[in-house]
Amino acid sequence: MSENIPNRQPETQASAETGPAKASRFNPGLALAVVALVLIGWQWLDSRQHSNAVEQNLGRRLAEFDSRNKESQIVAARAQEESRQAMVKLGMLEQKVTESQNQQVALEALYQELSRNRDEWVLAEIEQILLIASQQLQLAGNPKAALIALQTADSRLQRLDKPQFIGLRKAIVKDIERLQALPAVDVVGYSLRLDSLANAVDDLPLLIGGEVPAEHAAAKPRGEEPPWAKLGREIWQDVKQLVRIQNMENPEAPLLAPTQAYFLRENLRLRLLSARISLLRHDEVTYKTDLKAADTWLRRYFDVKAKPTQAALANLKQLASGPVSIEMPDISGSLNAVRNYKLVRERSGK
Repeated sequence: MSENIPNRQPETQASAETGPAKASRFNPGLALAVVALVLIGWQWLDSRQHSNAVEQNLGRRLAEFDSRNKESQIVAARAQEESRQAMVKLGMLEQKVTESQNQQVALEALYQELSRNRDEWVLAEIEQILLIASQQLQLAGNPKAALIALQTADSRLQRLDKPQFIGLRKAIVKDIERLQALPAVDVVGYSLRLDSLANAVDDLPLLIGGEVPAEHAAAKPRGEEPPWAKLGREIWQDVKQLVRIQNMENPEAPLLAPTQAYFLRENLRLRLLSARISLLRHDEVTYKTDLKAADTWLRRYFDVKAKPTQAALANLKQLASGPVSIEMPDISGSLNAVRNYKLVRERSGK
């Protein structure tokens, strides 16, 4: 055993000598370099990965931008197309507006022409109506007809409702007020009463004198009769007229032959008809003269105690008491206003 121990000591010494030798061979710089290389490698890898991520993100964003750009181009193209269509539609609308304005101008010109012609027609119509009213008043003496004509002209202007006709309406209204202020005369009623009296003349009894024979009153032609019959009839009429017996209550009453009684009635009828004509002409002097003559003839030749005669006298008295003559007003103001307006319109060219 002692022999083996000395052999192990040299091995232990050899191992102790190799250990420090190995420890003396370790280089720190190399370790730092290795670490630096590792760090640089890791950093390079990290930066490479980061660069790749950035590149991928950038590529993705570029792809998105590219797609959005394409979409924007498509939208822009659509917008441009819509804008072009809108411009076309706008041009069509402007053309239609221009045509509409031209049509409106033409319609306004046509309306003004029609309005001007219509106003001229209305003025001509109003002038004719006022001329008729003036003629009815001055020539025929008929204020009612003149008043109706003036009211017709005023209503015609009122329906137009135009301010340029206000002056004409004022003149017409003044003439209407003048006619309405006239006293009322019942010309139609008086005329009918005179006509009734004229028709009743044949029914009034005479005071003295025979009635008109039938052959004189009717004056109707007889048919052909034999000569001997005609001669006999004439002889019989002459015999009847030779002697007449009548009760004379009034000895001063004139005696009238039958033919004279016939002509008396006809003259009385003519007096009444003449009074009627004077009434229509508003000739009060002739009217009352005819009525006075008719009243005198009734009292002188007819039986005043008979009811028909009394009724006729009462009617004549009432007819003679009322005025028939009216001082007609001057209604030329409205007619002159229309003519002056037409003259001014023609001079102004409107």
